[in-house]
Amino acid sequence: MASSCSVFFTLFVFFSLFLFYSASGTLVFPLKHSFSRTQFNSTHHLLKSTTVRSASRLHHHRHPHRQVSLPLTPGSDYTLSFSLGSQTISLYMDTGSDVVWLPCHPFDCILCEGKYNPTSIPNPGPINLTSAVPVSCKSRACSAVHSSLPSSDLCTIAKCPLEDVEISDCKGYSCPPFYYAYGDGSFIAKLYSDELSIPMSSPSLVLQNFTFGCAHSALGEPIGVAGFGRGTLSLPAQLANNSPEIGNYFSYCLVSHSFDTNQVNRPSPLILGRYSVDEKMKQMKNYYSDYAYTPMLENPKHPYFYSVGLEGVSIGKTKIPAPASLHRVDRRGNGGMVVDSGTTFTMLPLKFYETVVTEFDRRVGPVLKRANPVEEKTGLRPCYYMDSGSKNVPQLLLHFGGNSSVVMPRRNYFYEFVDDEKVKRKVGCVMLMNGGDEGESGPAGILGNYFQQGFEVVYDLEKKRVGFAKRKCASLWDNLNQH
Repeated sequence: MASSCSVFFTLFVFFSLFLFYSASGTLVFPLKHSFSRTQFNSTHHLLKSTTVRSASRLHHHRHPHRQVSLPLTPGSDYTLSFSLGSQTISLYMDTGSDVVWLPCHPFDCILCEGKYNPTSIPNPGPINLTSAVPVSCKSRACSAVHSSLPSSDLCTIAKCPLEDVEISDCKGYSCPPFYYAYGDGSFIAKLYSDELSIPMSSPSLVLQNFTFGCAHSALGEPIGVAGFGRGTLSLPAQLANNSPEIGNYFSYCLVSHSFDTNQVNRPSPLILGRYSVDEKMKQMKNYYSDYAYTPMLENPKHPYFYSVGLEGVSIGKTKIPAPASLHRVDRRGNGGMVVDSGTTFTMLPLKFYETVVTEFDRRVGPVLKRANPVEEKTGLRPCYYMDSGSKNVPQLLLHFGGNSSVVMPRRNYFYEFVDDEKVKRKVGCVMLMNGGDEGESGPAGILGNYFQQGFEVVYDLEKKRVGFAKRKCASLWDNLNQH
């Protein structure tokens, strides 16, 4: 059993003063994008790698083995940093998972070489745990991480004697290790608890018995994850137990980057709690707009997902109704659209995807030539040679449940870049992907982080809704920093 001395997890913040706290009870800290151009030998390689990863993530959202779907491929995810005493560690921020886990000494990571760039994730760990306490096999947290298995089963696995299992007296036995599998990797971890301290003005926010996973072995996954999903072990859920005003309402605003290194390096604000909007912020051109809210859908099989209903997509003035599978989640947990910070591209069911891109091509195809070689190399389609410019690219709107519509900036759904072939030509690709047959189990679609750029995406857990508001995210970071 570890020492009873408390370990203090402290949210470490970037640029020496990394964390901001306002009197209204708001925590703000920066998300850093893990993208690095040095990991890819061409734009084609970057896009192909990211499309493969997005498809893999959707597959494992649909076919979990009591898992969280974790970031697999470098270059498409956002990180935040914590410090543990004098140690600092970077974790992926992921709304598609519900557990916080860290790599711990000794840490054996198989096939992890090249999985991340040290310049974009400077503190990958592992860390030393000297005072954290193992979680008991009788705890609710242990049951939660093991797919709600009863404590009697878990304590039996932990080798608690039968007579003690019968009288529920297994407190001295630790929660068994848990296994997570995903895409091209997996890990095994044990649950620990400790005191989480987030320094503010006065007094500090302190969470007793903060629960997290400590992994000593992994396959293809060297970086830990801060799960922000709807499960009881996620970071927001644990914060909400102590400070509901912070844990039950959070948002992030991803700076629009289009895979540009200069933009990627700018911090994107992650905001825990509600912040006040002053008149100066409201008057800034194209800066402040009201939220378009859509209800969260309950998912009985995957309760940690932030699922919403997508009712249609408009290409220009043509509205294309979405299939019923995107409108709702059924009793078996199938359907709906998952809002996922850890997946890059937005994915739609096959027939609906084909209808949307066919309408797009009907408008653009007569003017711009299809770039078929680029489609083959990137995994995206349709792609076009932009010799005639981009003025013919139509507007795209998403229509969500609750009579809520969001107009997408063109850069969110149409990526323009210079082809890497010998003859340099500007090309553009639609940033949507085929999500497979509508009848597959699990989510019908995913709203990826590329579509979320330039919006503040708010998760209101009390009112069970997700909101979207167009923002200049870099300006929002600067403004909140000043406050």
